[in-house]
Amino acid sequence: MHATPTLSTRFARTTRVLRGDSPLSEDQMRAAAPSVFAEGKHASRSERYTYIPTIEVLRGLRKEGFEPFMVAQGASRTPGKAEFTKHMIRMRHAGQVQARPEANEIILINSHDGASSYQMLAGLFRFVCCNGLVVGQVVEDIRIPHKGNVQGEVIEGAFRVLDEFEAVEASAEGMKALTLRPEEQSAFATAALALRFGERAEDQPPPPVTAAQLVEARRPEDLGQSLWTTFQRVQENVMRGGQPGRSAQGRRLHTRPVGSIDRGVSLNRALWVLAEEMRRIRAAA
Repeated sequence: MHATPTLSTRFARTTRVLRGDSPLSEDQMRAAAPSVFAEGKHASRSERYTYIPTIEVLRGLRKEGFEPFMVAQGASRTPGKAEFTKHMIRMRHAGQVQARPEANEIILINSHDGASSYQMLAGLFRFVCCNGLVVGQVVEDIRIPHKGNVQGEVIEGAFRVLDEFEAVEASAEGMKALTLRPEEQSAFATAALALRFGERAEDQPPPPVTAAQLVEARRPEDLGQSLWTTFQRVQENVMRGGQPGRSAQGRRLHTRPVGSIDRGVSLNRALWVLAEEMRRIRAAA
């Protein structure tokens, strides 16, 4: 029996996201991300483009023990492209279901309009806050063009990512073991502000929120001085938004969630790299 999934707009109002506590059914996925089930390629694609719907690849992955727990689909302003647009699926393998605070997830990104090849990335899902992290440089990305044996190469790529999760877990454990001083937490949040809102010259207005706001905890489980808990607080506040602030004109506002699949992945990864680099610097000191 499937637990009731959560429909979220954590990326943006134009991006639909569905996540469940148990594997999503095809009917649930179709309602949230119909482009996963596209019946053909977009008219802009050439004859060299090998069309295999993402759902067929996912069915092959399911036979190998991979199950989808989250699906997202972006919008398109181009007429006729909505049913082919970029989508993302986060999967877990049956062999890696453990009683841990985080779950290893393999992220599959694809589109049928030429916006994306098949991409495989490593991720972690943190249960307490429903944060879907994207690992930075610990695991190499896998990109598979739309030609040849797409399904077989995607399945092989998923297992290659799966084999690298020991390195991901070692990176996370290293962050959990490192205690940050208050000024180091502030430095991490200041760098995250620049990643989220861009570098600001002295004559430009400041970001709508402060570094101190980014390190605020949303729940008791996120309290702590480790690099890991600092990273989690900053990541959630950056990605989900909802914090009170001021616009460049001084108007009151609440920060918005990150607005697209691409931006969400790139910012998530940049934050992981920032945390990993801070861990390495402290380890070398």
